[in-house]
Amino acid sequence: MTVADAIWGALGAVSDPELRRPLTELGMIERVDEREDGSFEVELRLTIVGCPAARQIERDVRTAIESAIDGAPYELLVGVMTREQRTALTERLRGSRAGRVHPFGKDSLTRVIAVTSGKGGVGKSTVTANLAAAFARRGLSVGLIDADVHGYSIPGLFGLGDDVSPTRVGDMIVPPEAHGVRLISIGMFLGDDAQVVAWRGPMLHRTIEQFLTDVYFGDLDVLLLDLPPGTGDIAISLGQLLPGAEVVVVTTPQAAAAEVAWRSGALARKTGQRVVGVIETMSPFATADGERVALFGEGGGRAVADRLSEDGSPVELLAEVPVSQSLRESGDAGTPLLWQSPTTAAGIALQRAADALLAQPRGLSGRRLPVSLV
Repeated sequence: MTVADAIWGALGAVSDPELRRPLTELGMIERVDEREDGSFEVELRLTIVGCPAARQIERDVRTAIESAIDGAPYELLVGVMTREQRTALTERLRGSRAGRVHPFGKDSLTRVIAVTSGKGGVGKSTVTANLAAAFARRGLSVGLIDADVHGYSIPGLFGLGDDVSPTRVGDMIVPPEAHGVRLISIGMFLGDDAQVVAWRGPMLHRTIEQFLTDVYFGDLDVLLLDLPPGTGDIAISLGQLLPGAEVVVVTTPQAAAAEVAWRSGALARKTGQRVVGVIETMSPFATADGERVALFGEGGGRAVADRLSEDGSPVELLAEVPVSQSLRESGDAGTPLLWQSPTTAAGIALQRAADALLAQPRGLSGRRLPVSLV
């Protein structure tokens, strides 16, 4: 094997940190040449001008080259892909998918779980963020779409500020990652939390469709969607775009909240989706002296699960998450509770919900995801 071959082999172990594929597979290594004087010349092509991972990629490439040349001199030339090369790259990543077709159809190996609620303010986004964190802690590859376009909050819950935005490679969008979860939200395209999204149905549908078709998540074990509360346009659109998705309903213990939460689960069934569980938030908690406090009543989650079970296949009450100061503080700090304080009462309840979901068979396929914590 020549030294040039050794360089190619070493570079084959270097991956793009956003696309998570080897640079050689992505076509980012243009050439490896040996000069007449015994030195080497390597040409690296970044995907775009201003690639956010440029420094890390160049550092990793240099380390790989130096591991293969045993002190020989070399020059690394860094350029940018042509439009044609970017097009070839996006086609390679999308595989056999032609046109604007999302990869999460009935034949996909990715488990799709949509989290919904009947009304706002019940902790639905916090639950979604922590389920995603729980799955990521178990070593699964996890994506999360913030489908609550008008009330987006996922970037903040994961500590992503206004300066964090997806990378665009041609017409492909590469989502940022935080706490092991790849995330996309309309908030990442506004650049300012002060902006307000004032869109009607067709624009909302188009946005969710674009998140599914144009965002490159890579190979996912689980894709979560944080739906807006209620039974509006996006809930209906998701039923059309992802008819095989599984749905988790979030409610508080109050009877009034449980009534409207049931409606969101009933709508999911009308659109062909499968309700797989209910999570109750703001459940009774215990004080330091052991007193049980039910600030928001109790029993709402069980009532929703029982009523949905009467209307179709059995629906499990996955967890009752008690009122928790640490849960609120972790959200404000931008770190999911299951990364920060997993052994709190709320953390244990959320872990229980994630375990119960992973233990369930996926749709009609019977496929289960691993549940052991890594």
